Amino acid sequence: MIHVFLLFSLCFSDYGFLQGVTSLGINYGQVGNNLPPPDRVLDLLSSLKITKARIYDTNPQILTTFANSNIELIVTVENQMLPVVMDPQKALQWVSTHIRPYFPATKITGIAVGNEVFTDDDTSLIGYLVPAIVSIHDALVQLGLDRYIQVSTSNSLAVLEESYPPSSGSFKSEVSGAMSQFLQFLSSTGSPFWINAYPYFAYKDAPNKISLDYVLFNRNPGMVDPSTNLHYDNMLYAQVDAVVYAMFRLGYDGIEVRVSETGWPSKGDPDEIGATAENAAVYNRNLLRRQMSNEGTPLRPNMRLEVYLFALFNEDMKPGPTSERNYGLFQPDGTMAYNVSLSALATTSSTSSASISLTSYATKAAKMEYQSLVYWMFVYLMTFQVFMRRQY
Repeated sequence: MIHVFLLFSLCFSDYGFLQGVTSLGINYGQVGNNLPPPDRVLDLLSSLKITKARIYDTNPQILTTFANSNIELIVTVENQMLPVVMDPQKALQWVSTHIRPYFPATKITGIAVGNEVFTDDDTSLIGYLVPAIVSIHDALVQLGLDRYIQVSTSNSLAVLEESYPPSSGSFKSEVSGAMSQFLQFLSSTGSPFWINAYPYFAYKDAPNKISLDYVLFNRNPGMVDPSTNLHYDNMLYAQVDAVVYAMFRLGYDGIEVRVSETGWPSKGDPDEIGATAENAAVYNRNLLRRQMSNEGTPLRPNMRLEVYLFALFNEDMKPGPTSERNYGLFQPDGTMAYNVSLSALATTSSTSSASISLTSYATKAAKMEYQSLVYWMFVYLMTFQVFMRRQY
């Protein structure tokens, strides 16, 4: 029977992206005119063993397609809706229309109320933000959904006045009032602070001052925070801890920080130094290696850092420099934008087990053929075992 068990294990094992890593998600943007339909995206995420995703709206086609899957989904209230949903009745209507019909079949675990509102060009949005967040949360309470769905907002790292060294982290004075109200909400509800953190931007702006190895998670001497003596061997962890210190300066400790976006562009304009496929592959590969270890930051080593990669696809309709359209791990046709070379990272530890490869739609089909063959071998052996028992 041991042979049967081994065949059964093979048949139902996956050769996915990150199996057993619970702190990794991916951003599924839709600003493109050639992206695959949601059902193919779901197939891709499933083949990669990614179980967390974030979208920038409440696309009903995605919410319907992702029903009865194992994907935990963060959805977004668009910035232009903040003046509307700050009204409690309108917020209740929004949740009743955009969340309740899909939950719990679709595993909606978070609502991002706006994106990078504190640093948006439209500064009037800041005044709407916290009332909108509170109204959305109160609507979830009324519908009995607040135990399952967290409410927060994603913030640009530009919300910080100081970020180096991490212990000097502080928020810009012009947002400190609304930020204090926001942190009070997070503290009272146990919701996380979401930060969009891109070491690439820091390197692009000062390539002669910042070590490429430091921002890419490569082996490097790192830096020691003179106030805490904590050693940092990469910029992302330093940026996250700077946010923790900034919250502490406003009187809030214990709020979890999660990285709602991070990534590296594989292509850029001539003045976008460092935007290459090679650097993108190294950044994502090294970050995923850290995720496999469920690491925390130097300041919070025992709290694993939840990270959402940006992004799943290259999006050809995004405005701005060339890099904005080239953050994807995949092209819209499902082929890899660049070779991340993750197969060498397969490891097993006490905290995580991973078998990794980036698969396209073509390789997924081949895998299904293989699994089908193994399945029928399993059925054959089971039948043979029954037959042999009857002989005796």
